[in-house]
Amino acid sequence: MQLYITTFGSFLHIKDGMFQVKYTDENGETVKKKIPPKKVSGIVLDKGTSLTYEAVKTALSHNIDIVFAEGDGAPIGRVWHSKLGSTTKIRKRQLEASIGAEAIPWVKSWVSDKINNQADFIKELKKHRKPKEEQINDVLARMESLIQKIEELNGETVADFADSIRGYEGTAGRYYFGLLSSLLAKEYQFKGRSYRPAEDPFNAFLNYGYGILYSRIEKCIMIAGLDPYVGFLHRDDYNQTSFVFDFIEPYRPFVDLTVYRLFSGKKVNQDHYYEFTNGVGLTKEGKKLIVEQFIQRFDVDKIRYRGRNQTRMNAIQQDAHTFANKLIEV
Repeated sequence: MQLYITTFGSFLHIKDGMFQVKYTDENGETVKKKIPPKKVSGIVLDKGTSLTYEAVKTALSHNIDIVFAEGDGAPIGRVWHSKLGSTTKIRKRQLEASIGAEAIPWVKSWVSDKINNQADFIKELKKHRKPKEEQINDVLARMESLIQKIEELNGETVADFADSIRGYEGTAGRYYFGLLSSLLAKEYQFKGRSYRPAEDPFNAFLNYGYGILYSRIEKCIMIAGLDPYVGFLHRDDYNQTSFVFDFIEPYRPFVDLTVYRLFSGKKVNQDHYYEFTNGVGLTKEGKKLIVEQFIQRFDVDKIRYRGRNQTRMNAIQQDAHTFANKLIEV
């Protein structure tokens, strides 16, 4: 299980060989919860929480990574053991592939798969929205056209068409999120993607969900022996985990689906978010809601993948291993 500690003032320490989370509830009562290390696969601490040296030591000894996140869910750091996930040959091959023609089909695939997954989500929505069918078909046709344009891009390296593929990806996103907004109740419709800060409740939930996914993808990459900093499409800026931003793209629509269903299912109310100057943030209850739904979608629900039923996160980990293996097969 992933242990998410989001309540302001929460304290993680070790008691009787187990993790113990201590916090104060809404009634001013002190709450203590113990969790055996063997049941924890990862720990995420939100802004305003703390932990002890012993908690870090216990996590490392049980191969549990600790992620520190901002209040909007964006991860800012990770504590994990210093071992590589696999042979250094994988990282060497990743660097070689990133600067040549070998990167081109991967980049096209990640962006095209993202748009295809967005389109698949829209097709699911279409089944129950007959009055919007014409509008939905128009968006699907536009997105299909963009996928075709991506396939037709040519160059000797990704740099030769990087701006074009980013432009097509951005255009697809505007069509996609514009449609999703129009299908929501009027009070939750939004103008488009907004980041830090989010300008509306939908984007606040979306950003927090992406933050959770980001930390999960980074871990999958490291387990597979890949370097999170060696990107194929995203720039290798200082301290930028460029490859995480590359690899995460096809999986973002599954967060979109999770958040959309919270809003369309009327599970979100004003207790889940708050407004501040120029932005919207999630309350403790809002964070709990998206975390629970994320875990259900990615860690509990089963999908059919490669001939067997498994969780979405297991499938993503397999994708990371497949990518790494293909690198060293060349």
